[in-house]
Amino acid sequence: MNPVRIAPSILSADFARLGDEVRAIDAAGADWIHVDVMDGHFVPNISFGPAVMKSVRGMTTKPFDVHLMISPVDAYLDAFAEAGADTITVHVEAGPHIHRSLQHIKVLGKRAGVVLCPGTPAKMLDYLIDMVDLVLVMSVNPGFGGQQFIPSQLKKIAAIRKMIDASGRAIDLEVDGGIDPDTAARCIDAGADALVAGTAVFKDGPHGYAANIAALRGQ
Repeated sequence: MNPVRIAPSILSADFARLGDEVRAIDAAGADWIHVDVMDGHFVPNISFGPAVMKSVRGMTTKPFDVHLMISPVDAYLDAFAEAGADTITVHVEAGPHIHRSLQHIKVLGKRAGVVLCPGTPAKMLDYLIDMVDLVLVMSVNPGFGGQQFIPSQLKKIAAIRKMIDASGRAIDLEVDGGIDPDTAARCIDAGADALVAGTAVFKDGPHGYAANIAALRGQ
């Protein structure tokens, strides 16, 4: 398994100084920059669109890990690809044609990811595992930061780890929601190799980012 990657979610950053925040988490040791895009329809919150993401793309060379919590999603894939996404992750629950979405992400030359909400079983990946580069397990119901980790997702993470290992493909297994040093360790033990964290990274201001990221790695 690859060493755990930490992807701070800029949803928890100070929006008044978003470019500086992206530079700060880069310097603090972030592996990816996680971009949570919410539409107020698929999830009960609105965050930002491709123009805001594009405005901070030049602040770092780290990969942009873009999680689209929007429905319908297909009409927006090109815009986020053009704005600088490296991985584009879409929900199986967001529309009836998940294969079409994943195929188009590939056509755009981006890594394709698929997301499962807490109530969605791992078996939903049975006919998708051969075409994804990343699986994202939501360990909270998407829409807001600062929620409590749902422990039942550990069983799902372990099940998906077995599916990935059996596939023989290099697929990242990412977890998002309620991640702190304790739940991070539990997710890694279950098989996760990438973790999204918002509050746990940004809570102490820029002087604390490096220590917070290290703590999520168990260092």
